[in-house]
Formats: sequence, C-alpha cells, structure tokens
Amino acid sequence: MGLSRSFVFLLLLYLLQESNTSFVRLSDNGYEDIIIAIDPSVPEDETIIKQIQEMVTSASTYLFEATERRFFFKNVSILIPESWTNKLQYRRPSHESYKHADVIVAPPAIPGRDEPYTRQFTECEEKGEYIHFTPDFVLGRKENEYGHSGRLFVHEWAHLRWGVFDEYNEDQPFYAASSKKIEATRCSTGISGINRVRTCQGGSCTTRNCRTNSTTKLYEKNCQFFPDKIQSEKASIMFMQSIDSVTEFCNENNHNREAPSIHNMKCNYRSTWEVIRMSEDFRNSTPMETPPSPPVFSLLRVSERFLCLVLDISGSMASADRLNRMNQAAKYFLLQIIEDGSWVGMVHFNNVAYNKSELIQIKSNTERNKLLESLPTIASGGTSICSGIRSAFKVFKNRNSQIDGSEIVLLTDGEDNTVSSCIDEVRDSGTIVHFIALGPSADKAVDQMVTITGGIYHFASDEAQNNGLVDAFGALVSENADISQKSLQLESKGFTQIQSNDWINDTVVIDSTVGKDTFFLITWKQQAPDISLWDPKGTQVTNFMVDTASKMAYISIPGTAQDGIWTYNLKAKANQEILTITVTSRAANSSVPPITVNAKMNKDTSSYPSPMIVYAEVLQGYVPIIGANVTALIESNSGNIEVLDLLDNGAGADSFKDDGVYSRYFTAYSENGRYSLKVRAHGGTNSARRSLRHPPNRAAYIPGWVVDGEIEGNPPRPETAEATQPVLENFSRTALGGAFVVSEVPAGRPDKFPPSQITDLHATLDGDEISLTWTAPGDDFDVGRVQKYVIRISENITDLRDHFDGALQVNTTYLLPNDANSKETFAFKPENISEENATHIFVAIKSVDKSNLTSKLSNIAQVALFIPQADSTQAGSSPGENPPDGNPQSGVSISTIVLSVVGSVVLVCIILSATICILKKRSSTRPVTAF
Repeated sequence: MGLSRSFVFLLLLYLLQESNTSFVRLSDNGYEDIIIAIDPSVPEDETIIKQIQEMVTSASTYLFEATERRFFFKNVSILIPESWTNKLQYRRPSHESYKHADVIVAPPAIPGRDEPYTRQFTECEEKGEYIHFTPDFVLGRKENEYGHSGRLFVHEWAHLRWGVFDEYNEDQPFYAASSKKIEATRCSTGISGINRVRTCQGGSCTTRNCRTNSTTKLYEKNCQFFPDKIQSEKASIMFMQSIDSVTEFCNENNHNREAPSIHNMKCNYRSTWEVIRMSEDFRNSTPMETPPSPPVFSLLRVSERFLCLVLDISGSMASADRLNRMNQAAKYFLLQIIEDGSWVGMVHFNNVAYNKSELIQIKSNTERNKLLESLPTIASGGTSICSGIRSAFKVFKNRNSQIDGSEIVLLTDGEDNTVSSCIDEVRDSGTIVHFIALGPSADKAVDQMVTITGGIYHFASDEAQNNGLVDAFGALVSENADISQKSLQLESKGFTQIQSNDWINDTVVIDSTVGKDTFFLITWKQQAPDISLWDPKGTQVTNFMVDTASKMAYISIPGTAQDGIWTYNLKAKANQEILTITVTSRAANSSVPPITVNAKMNKDTSSYPSPMIVYAEVLQGYVPIIGANVTALIESNSGNIEVLDLLDNGAGADSFKDDGVYSRYFTAYSENGRYSLKVRAHGGTNSARRSLRHPPNRAAYIPGWVVDGEIEGNPPRPETAEATQPVLENFSRTALGGAFVVSEVPAGRPDKFPPSQITDLHATLDGDEISLTWTAPGDDFDVGRVQKYVIRISENITDLRDHFDGALQVNTTYLLPNDANSKETFAFKPENISEENATHIFVAIKSVDKSNLTSKLSNIAQVALFIPQADSTQAGSSPGENPPDGNPQSGVSISTIVLSVVGSVVLVCIILSATICILKKRSSTRPVTAF
C-alpha cells in the first residue's frame, strides 16, 4: 500500500517545514507570493510598512523597464511581528513565515552598518537565500549612501532571483585595462568619474589625487572612484543603479569583460543580461504590450501558534519499536520544543481517528503534562491518514472559525492507499502539515515528495542510535517566533552495541549565548542506565525524571545553565544496549543573538553520477562565524552514515571564502533512495571568530558624486579596524538539513566523478619565474588526490578557454599533486612566445584523476606585459613608487607584477624595462614545451 502521489504533492506545496525555498512564482509576467518579513526584534513603526509598499511599487516600474517590459511585482505579503499592535486590516498568515521570507527587514548585522545585501552562496544562475534590508534603509535614512530604495531593490532582486553578481569589487576596485590604463572596476566603462582619495576627520574633509602602489602599480588602497552625477550611460544596474541615467543591465554589446568584477569571476565573462536571458523566468515569458498594475499588498500579523499532533497507531507502528520511539520524540516535543503560549491538540488514528485532546494553551508544565497523558500505548488496526487529518480539522474548528496557518504534525510509516479522498479538503483548509515518515518502508509516493521539493519533511530510519526521530521533532520550532524563544539543539548523539557495565563518558559545551531552559534527554532500548551529570564547576546535577515505560530520562536545568563544559557518564545495564543523548537550550539573553546553524542540500534529488553539495551556515544573528569545525552526517534510507568535513575555503564546492557558509561535495552514494542530512558545528579551540567583513553581494556604497568638477561627498562608510573579532568561546550546535533522493546508483559504483574545478588560480612573479598557486581538487571532486595537472598557456584568452587542448603545454613533470584542499604551488619560466608584440600570457589548468576523468577548465591567470598608466589627472607618488606618468625606468629587468582578477582571470602584469624579447630569451629549468 502507499500514499497517493497527488496527496504527497499537495503536502509538498503547502508544508514547507525545513525548506527555505521561496514561494515566489511568475504568473503572466508578474511575481506573486513575495514575502517581506519584518523581524520580531524591530521596534513597532507603521511607517516601515508604508515605506516597504512605496519601495516595491517604484521597484516594479523600474524592473519592468529594465527587463524590456517583461517582469513586474504583482502581489506581496508583508509579515508583521506578533509584538506589534493588531489592526483590523491585518490578517493571520497561512503558509507565510520568516523561514521562507524573500526579504527580511532586520537590524544591521554590525551596528551602524546599514548596507543592503543578498545572502547568496551558490553558483551563477542559482537563486539566493534572502535580501536583508535594515529599518533605517527602508525608512529612507540611507538614500544618500545607497540610492533610492526602489532601484536598489531591483539590484538585489537580480541577485536573489536570477543568480547574477555585482559588477564591482571592493577588494579589487581598480585593474590594469587593455588600454594600458588604470581603470575603475565597473560596467560599463561608459560610466564616467574621477579617482580620488578623500579623508574626513572631525567634520572636515580633504581630497587629493590617488597615488600608485609600488608593488601593484595600481592606485593605493584608499583611492575611490567618484562617478559623475550627470551621466548618459544606461548600464549597468548591477554596478550602480543609483545613477539617474542607469536603467538597464549590461548586455553582450556593452559588457566590460576585463574588469575584475565578482560577476565576471562567477559567470564566466557573460553580461548580466545574458545570464538573465538564460533563466526559467525569461524563457517562460514574453514582453507585455501595456504597463502592469501596481503591486497588491497583504498585511499579515503573526499570531498564536495552533498545532495538532496526528499520530499513527496502526499495526505497522508496532514493529521496530516505532510506537515507543514516536512517544519518546513526541514527549520531547511537548516538554521542550513547543513554545509557551502555543495551542496544542492531539489525534490518534488507525483505520479510524480518535480525538485525544482538544486544543490546550501551553502556559506551564501542567498543560504539557496533561498532553503527555494523551500519548498512545497500543498500536493495532489499519491505516486511514484522511481520518486523522479530518479529525485535526475538527480540533481546530472547535477553537477557531478559520484554520488558516494552523499546523498538523503528521507522523506515520506511510502505509495507506486511501489518502486521495481528502486531497481537496487539505488544499482548501489552509493548514500547514509537517510530515515525518518513520521507517524505510514508505512507498514511492513519499519518495516523490522528496523529489519534487525536498527538505520539507523529515524521515527517520529504524536505527535508533541515529536519533533521527527525536531530531525531526526537535526541528519543529515555530518559524515565526523570535530567535530568543526557539529551542536550539546543542547535542544529538547515539551509542550502539554497548555491553552491560560499560561506561559512556563525554562532554557537552554550553556557551554564554544560550543556557535558558536547558534540557538533557537520555533514551535507551532495554534498561535504564546509571546517569551522572556535572556542571562546569564540578557540582553533580541530580533529580533526572525517569520514565521507564517510555525508556527515557530527562531533566530541565532551572534558570540559566552555567556556561562551560558539562560532563556526563552513562553506565549501561544491559548487553547490546543503545543509548542516545540530546541537549537543547534557548537564548540566555533576548538582546544577545545566540549562535545558530542552518543546513541544506543544493537540490532535493540527484541521479548518479551527478554530485550533491552540502551547505551549512553558522551565524550569530546575521554575523558569519568563521573558523568553526563543521561536520555533515548523511544517513541513507537503511541507516548507514557518511561523515563529511565541511570547508569555508572558497574552493571546490565553496563559493566564497570566510563567509560563514561551509560547503562540500557529496558523492559517497551507498544506495538508491532517501538520505537525510544532519550537521554538527563546534567552536573548536582558538579558532572560531565573528567575521566583521562586509558581506559579499552587498550594495555599493556611494562615496559621493562629481558635480561641476567638484566632489560632493557622503560621510565615510562605517568601518572596523579588524576583519574579525577575538576568538569566540567554544560552542556546539546540531541542526537538520532535510532530506533528498538519489537514484540510478549502479552496483559497484564505478568511478564517474571527475576532479572539481580549480577556481582560485593565482599568479605572482618570483624573479624570472611565474609562480602559480591554487587549492588542490580531489580524485572525486574535492575528495582524494588527482593523478596529474595539465597546464597550458596562450597569448589569446578566448583560444585558451575554447581550445585548451590545442594550446602550448607547460612541462609539469616535477609537479606532484597533493591531497584535496591542500595549497598547491608551481613555478615555470615562460618561453617560446610566438609573437614579438604579445601583450599578455594566459595560464589555465585542468586536473586528471586515476580514471582519466578531467575537470572543468580552471579560472585563467593572465600575465599582462605592460605598465598600467595612471589617469592623467593624478599626480604624485609615494617613495619607492613609479613616477606619476607610470613610465618605467631604464635598464633590463623584470621588476614587478600587477595582480587582479579579470572575470575568471587572475591578471598578472609583468613590468618590463625592455621588450618581451628579453623575457623570451632567458634560459629556463622548467620551460614551456609544446606537447
């Protein structure tokens, strides 16, 4: 028997518990179901709602014209915090939540920094996570620094929806252009302005010309590009949409391919409009003949949580200790996870449904304990999921005339073939169903649920030591509650095949950002173990509540638990015992955000040999935590676990280094079917820090405008002296990342995985040799060791990119690859350059594994054989720097390089004092050889 596909699909559409997939859809050229959420920490101010409406309305018009009359904003829901005063025009949300918000209005990640940005850590053309605007930005208080909010919303929407990137780069604001001049990184080059250093102190500002740096031969660190206020250039929105004349995205005709913009690096030299044209939105739309209507807004205020547990007690639940494990997890949910103030009811079902509890508002342990008494004790009979769902509807209607936004937690092993009879009722009800599939026997309809949307439900195997069922219930926190109210999982661990009288001795870290409502849960399979627990001061904690019937013991630490290392000892009392421990806590202080972990896969389904990517985001509030030790545990349908160390190194699967997102390819498929993801993050020893860097994909700060030849400057952007704060205290977190499906895994798993693409190839000059550095890929993407590297060079970047195998090959006989994620270095002397007047040498790499599988082409290192000329308006240079005109001194030597990234290109300018022929005639121990 099995769930019908139509019912499962319905669940997928309405019940997005763990997925952070946007609800936005394109219908008749208009974007519908956009969610803009005001964070609960934002003080009440109705002007914010009005300004959001004005921002989106003006953005819709700007978007319509910028996309050649294709797209506009049709309807938008504004999610209002529960703490704000209720109004007659406010409605209760249904499926809308902070989890699925496309735009979040929240305080700045770093106080004083109101920079808008899009959280975007996937590849080109892939959707971002969310846009972050601060209240001050929305209220128009930062318009001088970032431009009109409507225009900027379109800039950020392009990040979020179409996966394009910024056409500037604050880490490399200038580059050596093919014109042999120093140019500001921008698109298009038709944007005019001047380069200056502007310094402000005590309300007084001075401006001077930029000097060239003696090493890079580009402008000094504090030099900035000030655009002319009056322009005629129309592109590009992804550079500076705040320029009045800019109304278009860069296209293939005006795109600046040689600028070291982040967009060029990520999108392989393509213009933003070329990338947008590749989107599903573009392919499924045609230009409109008439302008669209203004957006329609819905005002939704978060209100009390209404939830009903719908628990399967059919005969199949009696196998594999499922009924008892369900009760353990449900008790954990009722005791610790469900928030105070929530309303909770309970329904049991087999072939019929039993209303075991009407909705009860959780005010104290009295209500929680009353609900515990309603949990089932016997499993028998058939299965009728529709009976359980209909009974839950009645529970809600007995308390409310409307049930929109009410939640059903449906737990079943999925063995029912009569579900189709209640599809329409579920669709029309407006309820949210959280689906937990227990055991490996759920039929292909449940697999189809995962295949269609992924990450919206949890499944737990029958391997109790993996603690999957407790984890699944622990993830059912309210998505609309303030973070300070949510229960955070600090530890989830299982131990198996323990013999009688064996001891489990371990520790749990409770950091200072948590400690309120700290809860320890111990479960066992056969007999209650001896339990000992000590706080960081060495004081033993006693009085565990032991529930022998449910085979669990638990204790809630009163007040705020002391931060530090807690020690526990568990002594088994039976052979072949299985023990688990789960520790949760809440924020210690509502004004100090706790450290959190969010996990996800890059997609919900994969067919062998296509790889998956694991992402784990470690944050405190909105501030990234870097330097943490992050591990993914991926459990297959049969309970096998694969462990992956996740990295934040900007190589392989990781898009940006030190952005607090830890990533890794997953290729160790052991079987077909469902897999679940759990992530552990630890602060480590002297490693984890809060990153104070400006986030990637942020709005460009306008330093000022040039008006009639004079700079009208803005206040300097708030900066911090250090990129990171001091080392954080140790911490520990675990989080679920949902489920995904893998298919077509062959017997024996033949090697079909090539090495990952090298994305961080850099070049410098060491004497008369060009030195290359990059992060080593692996035999299977970023695991193992490649067999060899193939390095080739050319004087033409297009030829090297499109005809790599025909380019001149570098002798790499002495280059022995290191393990994946190691730093590789290699140096060679360029020879056999074919053209006397060549201006560039381009270098690229491919990796080859033991099965002769070849990686994608790396980014391209470019050696430019000229000195970039400073702007003729610039004057002066610092000691040791080139003269203002940029001309080299006499003599014959290679003096320095200029390093920048050009698209996927690392630009190395070799500064020559004579001609290229001098370079070519030098002897070489590692010559360039044509193979």
